Amino acid sequence: MRCGKPLQDESEEYCRDCGKEKSWFVQGRSLWLHRDPVPSAIYRFKYQNRRHFGKIFAGELKENYGCQIRKWKIHEIIPIPLHTSRRRKRGFNQSEIIAGELARLTGIPCRSDVLFRIRKTVPLKELDRRGRARELSGAFAVAKNWNAPENVLLIDDIYTTGATLQTAARMLRAAGVQNVYFLTVSIGQGI
Repeated sequence: MRCGKPLQDESEEYCRDCGKEKSWFVQGRSLWLHRDPVPSAIYRFKYQNRRHFGKIFAGELKENYGCQIRKWKIHEIIPIPLHTSRRRKRGFNQSEIIAGELARLTGIPCRSDVLFRIRKTVPLKELDRRGRARELSGAFAVAKNWNAPENVLLIDDIYTTGATLQTAARMLRAAGVQNVYFLTVSIGQGI
């Protein structure tokens, strides 16, 4: 199991997403399936300025995956970035809040100065798997002066098809990271 998404058949090794293509991350996990009441909590966090939810989500990630984080031997925590225009409109990056709180709880440095969204993308929730991959092509860049550690942990709010995390992980691997892992608040059950 790579992403932690529920399998349709227990005899399968990978879900539909992970079995289709090369993965740029080693493994990842999510707190909850993306079904009620989780989507409404994430919506309030992102769009109704409930920033304190980030502390709650980070606490749950630490409680549920603290041992896993230690096993992965994470050196740096990296939030999935927002494009500057979206961040300016929203006022914050939800993934950065979760990553910062998780860093505080684990003592692992949070690096929001490493991965950047350099191209504005349309909201991915409106796109299918192929559309998401196409939309994210060329969307991320990595800081040139960054000394890539061996193991990093990406943080995002929702894993749907994995396109965002795969694209970000690919960029980090190209920059020299050996192993990319991820944690998200919720995971979809397929698109």
